[in-house]
This record gives sequence, structure tokens and C-alpha cells, in this order.
Amino acid sequence: MLKCENNSYYTGYTDNLERRFQAHISGKGAKYTKSFKPLSIAQSWEVLGDKSTAMQIERLIKKLSKKEKEHLILNPDILYQMLALPPTTHK
Repeated sequence: MLKCENNSYYTGYTDNLERRFQAHISGKGAKYTKSFKPLSIAQSWEVLGDKSTAMQIERLIKKLSKKEKEHLILNPDILYQMLALPPTTHK
């Protein structure tokens, strides 16, 4: 999850967080981050599984309200509770 200049959060998935963040900063990322530049990585999780799993988690997070996203950023382990998955390393 990226914190953007308009005080919003962008959610996406990648297999290389730093490379993808740099792409967003340079304007080569998603359409949204071309309009609202990312300021920082607010939170990230390492997901064990395939691309489909990552996409399902992305959809789940995108459906959350801003307040719920902020709670998730401050309490990252609740994502695993939401998914009923065992915790793994998160950043």
C-alpha cells in the first residue's frame, strides 16, 4: 500500500516491491499514481502463493474504507486474520 500526495492509499501487488515503487515514483506505474504521486510505502505483506492469491488480497484491501486501510496499516497482522492465513514476514 502506497501513501499518495492527495492523502489517499494506492493498493497493488508485485513480485519486486522496491522496483515497483520506483516505477510509480517515476510515473511508469499505474494510471492512479501518475495522477497522485506516491510519497511512501505505507505497508506491505509477503504473500505465499500464486498471482491469483495476490490479486484476491489486493481486491479485498481495495474494498476497505480509508479508515479501515489506516487501521490495517497500523495493525498489519489483522490482514492474516481477515484471510484466515498464518502470519508470514511483513514489512
